[in-house]
Amino acid sequence: MTSSSHALLSVLQNHGVDRVFLVPGESYLGILDALCDFPGIDVVTCRHESGAGFMAVADARLSGRAGIALVSRGPGATNAAIAVHTAQQDAIPMILIVGQVPRADLRREAFQEIDYRRMYGTIAKWVFEVTDPRQLAEAGFKALRIATSGTPGPVVLVVPEDLQQQQVEQPRWIAHAHASTIPDEQTLRQVLRKIEAAERPLIVAGGAFEGAGGRAALAALAEAWQIPVALSFRRHDLFSNLHPLYVGELGLANPKLQIDAFRQSDLILALGTRFGDITSQGYSFPDLPCPGQTFVHAYADDHMVGLHFAPDFGLVCDPIALARALTPAAKPDIPRPRSAWTVQLKEIFQAHAAWPQRKAEDGIDFVQVVKAVRAQASADAIVCLDAGTFAAPVYRHFGFVPPQRLMSPLSGTMGYGTPAAIAAQLRFPGRQVICMVGDGGFMMTGNEMIAAVERKLPILFILANNGSYASIRIQQELHYPGRRLGTSLFNPDFEQVARAFGLRAQRIEREDQVASAVASGLAAGGPCFIEVKASLAVTLPPRRSD
Repeated sequence: MTSSSHALLSVLQNHGVDRVFLVPGESYLGILDALCDFPGIDVVTCRHESGAGFMAVADARLSGRAGIALVSRGPGATNAAIAVHTAQQDAIPMILIVGQVPRADLRREAFQEIDYRRMYGTIAKWVFEVTDPRQLAEAGFKALRIATSGTPGPVVLVVPEDLQQQQVEQPRWIAHAHASTIPDEQTLRQVLRKIEAAERPLIVAGGAFEGAGGRAALAALAEAWQIPVALSFRRHDLFSNLHPLYVGELGLANPKLQIDAFRQSDLILALGTRFGDITSQGYSFPDLPCPGQTFVHAYADDHMVGLHFAPDFGLVCDPIALARALTPAAKPDIPRPRSAWTVQLKEIFQAHAAWPQRKAEDGIDFVQVVKAVRAQASADAIVCLDAGTFAAPVYRHFGFVPPQRLMSPLSGTMGYGTPAAIAAQLRFPGRQVICMVGDGGFMMTGNEMIAAVERKLPILFILANNGSYASIRIQQELHYPGRRLGTSLFNPDFEQVARAFGLRAQRIEREDQVASAVASGLAAGGPCFIEVKASLAVTLPPRRSD
C-alpha cells in the first residue's frame, strides 16, 4: 500500500517521466511531499507558472514524452493557461496537474476555486477532476495515453488537496504506443502511380516527422522521387534547409512569387501536417475546399485529415510509416520535367532567403546578429526563440541542418524563449543552446534564467532591445500610420539585470561588436547574456508620403 500521490508518480515514472516543472502551492502539497520519494524525477522549481508550463512544453517536444507541470489552484492554474494553449496549438503532449480545493468545497465558489472543465474545455484534450483517491493513478495513466495519441496535446488533471495522501494499491500499468498504420496495398499503389506520373509534385511536411526516424524517412522519400520539400509553419528543422530539394517554409511572409509557383504543382503530398491557416496561407493554398491538383493528406488523426481541404487521398495513418512505404527500394524513373520544376522553386527560395544588405541608423540590424550566430552555431545547436520581429531573420535566413533544432512556438506566444532554453539545456546538457528573445518577451519570463545560474547551464541569451512591441508596431504603422499608442516600451538596464542574476553580461551597440560578442558568449562555459541595442527603424514599413 502507498499513498495516492505515490501511485500517480509511479505511473508517470514508469512511462519515462524524469523531470517535472513546478511552482509550489498549498493545494498540492501532498503530491509535492511524495516527490521527495522519487529521486529519479528531477524537480525544476520555477518563478512563474507560465515559465513552468513553457518548460514542460519544450521538454516534451525534445523528449517525445509528455511534459509535466504542477501548479496550484486559482491564480496558479490561470497563469499556466498560456502554456496549455501553446501545447494545443503546437500539438505537444503535456500534462498540467492542478491542486484543487477540498472535495467538500467543490462548486461552492470556495477560495481560489475554478471549474477547470469549463475553463480549459476548449483547449485541452481532456480535463479530469479526481473525486476519489483511488482514481488518481488511473487518471494519470489515461492522461498519458490521451496526451500522446492522435494529435498530441495538453491534458489537465485536477486533484483536490484532501485526496492526495490516502492509502491505495500500487499499480504497475504500462501503456503501449498505438501500432503504426499505413494504407492498404491498393491505396498505396494508387498514390505511387500519382507520384510516378507527377511532373510538378510538392511535399509539404509537418511536425509529425519529429517522431523517431521521421527526418530520415522524409529525406529518403524526397531523394528517392526527387520531390521538392516545403515545410509547414515553423518546422524548419525537419529537413536540411541547404538540401537541393528544400524550397522553403510555408509561414507568415512568403512572397507572392513563391506561392504562385507552388500553385503550379500537380500533386501535393501533405504529410504529417494539420495544414492549418498559416501553412495554407489563410486557407488560400491550395484552393479551398477542393484543391486544383491531386491532394494527398496524411495525418494520424481522422479529425484533421480533410478538415479544411477535401483530399483525393485522405490517409489516417502514421506519416513516417507512410513515407517509408512510399520510398522505393530501387531507383525509380523520374519524369523529365521534375528537375526543372525543382530548380524553379529552389531559385525562388534562395532569392527570398538571401541575407539582406541594409544600413541601420538607430542601432544594430538584428539580421547581423542572426548571421553571426548562424556562422558560429555548432552542428547540433538548439536555437530557442521567443515571439517577435527579431525572430523573422532566423526563420528566413538561418538555414537549419538536422540535428540542429529550432524551438519556437507555433502559437506565437511571447515568453516562450527563456523557459524553452532552460528545458533544452537540461534535456541535452552536452549540446549548444542559444536563446534569442525580444525586450517584450524577456520581461514576461526572463526571470526563469535564474535556473541557468543555479544549475550552471551554459546558455547564451541574446536580447534584442528596440524599446518596442515591434510586431504590433508594424501592424499599427500599416493600418493606423502615425498613431502610436501602447507599443513603446520603457526598459530597465538589461545588462545590469543579467549581472544581478549572476550571468556574465555585456551590451553591444555597434555592428562591428557582434561577431566577437557571439564568439565570447558561446565560449563562456556558463550562462552568458548579450543585450543588443537593436534597430527598430529597419523593421518598420516605409512612411507614407500622404
